Amino acid sequence: MKIDKLLTKRKYMHGLQCPKYLWVTFGSPKLIPEPDIVAGYRINERKLVGELVQQLYPGGIEVPIEDFASHIEQTRAFIKQRKLIFGAGILVDNIYSQIDILKPVDNDLWDIIDIKNATDIKSHYIAEISFQKFCCERAGLKIRKCCIAYINNGYVRQGGLDPHGMFKIEDITANVNIDTENIQKEIEEMVKIIHEKECPKITISQHCKDPDECLLKGHCWEFLPINNVFELTRGGKKSFELFARGICEIKDIPDGFKLTEKQLIQKKCVLTNSVHISKEDIKNFINSLLYPLYYLDFESYMTAIPRFDGTKPYQQIPFQFSIHIVKDKDGEIEHRSFLADGIDDPRKKLVTSLISVLGDKGSVVVYSSFEKTRLRELAEAFPEHKAEIDSIVGRIVDLFAPFQDFQYYNSEQKGSASIKAVLPAITGKGYKDMEISDGQVASISYLNVTFGKVSDEEKAKTRKELEKYCCLDTKGMVWIGEKLKELIAA
Repeated sequence: MKIDKLLTKRKYMHGLQCPKYLWVTFGSPKLIPEPDIVAGYRINERKLVGELVQQLYPGGIEVPIEDFASHIEQTRAFIKQRKLIFGAGILVDNIYSQIDILKPVDNDLWDIIDIKNATDIKSHYIAEISFQKFCCERAGLKIRKCCIAYINNGYVRQGGLDPHGMFKIEDITANVNIDTENIQKEIEEMVKIIHEKECPKITISQHCKDPDECLLKGHCWEFLPINNVFELTRGGKKSFELFARGICEIKDIPDGFKLTEKQLIQKKCVLTNSVHISKEDIKNFINSLLYPLYYLDFESYMTAIPRFDGTKPYQQIPFQFSIHIVKDKDGEIEHRSFLADGIDDPRKKLVTSLISVLGDKGSVVVYSSFEKTRLRELAEAFPEHKAEIDSIVGRIVDLFAPFQDFQYYNSEQKGSASIKAVLPAITGKGYKDMEISDGQVASISYLNVTFGKVSDEEKAKTRKELEKYCCLDTKGMVWIGEKLKELIAA
């Protein structure tokens, strides 16, 4: 079956977000980055969630998708037989949509059930299901209801998984019916775009990030200079307003344009090519630290389907920590770490190991509120250790605070106070050459080698890289702390 320039549900959603991206998917697809480890993980999560939802609809038939022509023909055959279909493929007039669940009801009606591994219903889901309904109706099906099956984030696993408790199914037919009023016109416009010889000229705007960050953003935004207005901290609509007025660089923002105090600091740093330092504030922060210092970082993962009793969908499960201990002002440093092994719940061993390392005195230095939140969750999960964990929480000092408050700001941070931005800006060191260089990849890498089928060699290599990554997070905090001390001493 030869199909020329097929408009699918996914491409339809691209077209709603950006006509340029829709054209590129056909006219210049090499511009679109290849899926990375994160994209692959998300696809697998959707697959697992879909399989679990299917258990709510016994007797359904899965339509294989490997052979497209067979996929379409089998769907048509099952529709004639009034079968409950998983993954139905509806093709009509070069418009194609795959339906998660197509359920026969009454004499000649059908329900569409779309599966989402989200915990709420987002507005763009309506458009996705509107396209599915349109395809079905063009193919001659009468649709009774359109529903979304999504995750109940209040579900707590106890024993085996309970699909009835884990998912909510909501009828959104009324919203879909309203949305489909103009869908014929939208599809016609998209078909025209697909067949244009030249790419539409679309200016960057907020649509580049809504509903999701466009995969072409790196390409479309690459013309922006260093210190552009989109690097304003919490710039939001303000950045787009400046850009619309022809102002591309922070240095060119007019004096009368309203900026926040932090944004004014950014502008001053760019104009004077200087670093902003509030020595008194930083000195107060440094003086608040009590030795020994324990620089702490967690790595965690979260999955749509909870793996362990007492956990919820998308609950953060800490599996690793790194601690750099600075014993006194002379700077003697010791490193301790934990990385869970095996498929059991890693939290119990992590908690006992953490408590033994952190002792009962000295500041526990973290970067952002992430570790404090995880500790509070651990205290709730393991009440026998609540007193010890609460004591640790009471000792926490957040190294993020001086940078969040712009007590220190360097233009190399590009408006960000994250450790990934601050570390290279203040020390010249960073994560650039590491195989695992961010928390999301660390989480997925851990899941792959812990629960996936990998060789012992690959597992050992990945665990080594995880140790290196988490170690750098806390070693980096030590370097940042030392640099702050140098700055106030100068």
